[in-house]
Amino acid sequence: MPMIKRLAKTYLLIILGTIYFENALAADRPNFVWFTSEDNSVHFSRIYNESGIRMPTIERLASHGLIFDHAFSNAPVCSVARTTLLTGAYGPRIGAQYHRRSRLVPMPEGGQMYPWYLQQAGYYTTNNSKTDYNVIVDQGWDESSPDASWRGRQEGQPFFHVQNTALTHESSLHFTHEEMMNVENSTSSESITLFPYFPDTPTFRYTHARYLDNHLKVDNYFAEYLAMLEEDGVLDDTFIFYFGDHGGVLPRGKGYAYENGLHVPLVVYVPENWRHLVDANYGDRIRGFVSFVDFAPTVLHLAGIDVPPHMDGSPFLGQQIDLDEVNERDEAFGYADRFDEKIDHVRSLRKGNFKYIRNYQPFNVDGLWNEYRYIMLAYQEWWELFQSGELNEIQSQFFRPRPPEQLFDLEHDPHELQNLVGDSAYTEILNDMRSSLSNKVKDINDLSMFPESMLLEEAFEDPVSFGRNNADRIERLIETADLSLHDFDSVRPEIDLALDAEDPWQRYWALIVLSAFGEQANSFVQRAYHIAQNDEENLVRLRAIEFLALIGQENPSQLLPALLTNAANEVEATIILNTAVLLKDFAGYEILIDDEMIPASFGSEQRLNIDRRLNYLLSN
Repeated sequence: MPMIKRLAKTYLLIILGTIYFENALAADRPNFVWFTSEDNSVHFSRIYNESGIRMPTIERLASHGLIFDHAFSNAPVCSVARTTLLTGAYGPRIGAQYHRRSRLVPMPEGGQMYPWYLQQAGYYTTNNSKTDYNVIVDQGWDESSPDASWRGRQEGQPFFHVQNTALTHESSLHFTHEEMMNVENSTSSESITLFPYFPDTPTFRYTHARYLDNHLKVDNYFAEYLAMLEEDGVLDDTFIFYFGDHGGVLPRGKGYAYENGLHVPLVVYVPENWRHLVDANYGDRIRGFVSFVDFAPTVLHLAGIDVPPHMDGSPFLGQQIDLDEVNERDEAFGYADRFDEKIDHVRSLRKGNFKYIRNYQPFNVDGLWNEYRYIMLAYQEWWELFQSGELNEIQSQFFRPRPPEQLFDLEHDPHELQNLVGDSAYTEILNDMRSSLSNKVKDINDLSMFPESMLLEEAFEDPVSFGRNNADRIERLIETADLSLHDFDSVRPEIDLALDAEDPWQRYWALIVLSAFGEQANSFVQRAYHIAQNDEENLVRLRAIEFLALIGQENPSQLLPALLTNAANEVEATIILNTAVLLKDFAGYEILIDDEMIPASFGSEQRLNIDRRLNYLLSN
């Protein structure tokens, strides 16, 4: 027995020593806190814009840290942006690009969400408290709740904490007419500098002023947590990242791949005890481009953890990271797809002061009705003024079809109003950025080249593998879609071939190309009629009907109901109804659709999107 006791005691000492050693190693790492404010672009803080509001807490962090002048969310909407942060991977590569998702997808390539890697290194990981992920996660947070805090950790344990606030969320601007008339903002409406694409009305001024007030509330909110870090004596060991989860929610911000939807504030507080990890001075402004795919790799690198291979980003702070090299980074990639019931397919590339936007479905106008978005009085008023013909040309752009591609010089046109495509002075820049973006979507096997309804049926079990196995096919679809970027006569033979392709999605994209060319493509009307009546794929018929309707060659009222009845799933029905709303509001057709045309079996979360479209069609 004494021998057994001695062996047991020795084993216990080994175990305790191992635990102590691991904890000692873990404690020799910095802490991290993310202060995340929802729906917040660079345009509203004085740090970035002289017409923005003072945020003293954030300015204090900046004075003891770094200001990033070019930080970007890769997506302009919550679930997609947060999933990009969580995975460090591009949404269209991993099947996580839709808001709200039709199905949760697995983490890419056997990877884990970034807090899991911190956990394995001994960190206490907490999230307070929004998740809104499009991927399946089961491990990574020690606690994720409205009560989560770093204060639940073991003594001396390093921590990673996310503190989120919705004080600037879109819902904060869902006030009524009565409230607008009776509740005064702290910021004067008269002091507001409106964006030039807005009509100058009391509603827009009040909305903008209220949004600035909300930013001050955000600042006061984070001041409490900064005080907690000081009270706990951990501030000198804690990196603090303050950023918006994507762009702002004034109209044409959230949900759109413009700068107001993607360009976010980023301030990083560098703690005194770990400033040796950062090759910069306090208060420096970093001009290099960083985006959300880079955030997780940066935290892991600062913590001394290898960046896992499934992540697409790269660190921008930490040992062996030269900030001179970071300052040379000048590209950011963006993506905007379905937002609730509103369908879109947009990719963007920012390169220095130039911004290139590829509208793959240009007929899906920016201002297409979206129920949640149009709760906001400013959205409602903008639409009403357009319908009554009271907007100027710039203010009306939001409700007109977009060109397939746009190029903006942000130095001279920060609000992205003057499209430079077609200006011979910018031909070289256009060709370079067009090629760069095309290569990007090919490199990542952009899954949005297939309709979401098809991905739901065939790809979401393993999106990354599906993309890799269909890389050549995706490249052909991209090349078909890009026919819309050339002179019509020069690509007519290729369109002709694509319409006869065996792959239904090549036929699908050829018809979208015809819609992009509009009346120039009148010679294909009879082909489109044949496809609309005979194609085996429901959505290919939809695109044929859409083309014929947009150029005034066919009334879609009798054709769309049949497609709806035959929809394969809820997402396909949503795509069809999106076209119905488009043709009603912007082509002037009476669309006779009702609930009885929806298959009775449809009842998932996506049914909400169907109901929103049906309610709008039936009530307007």
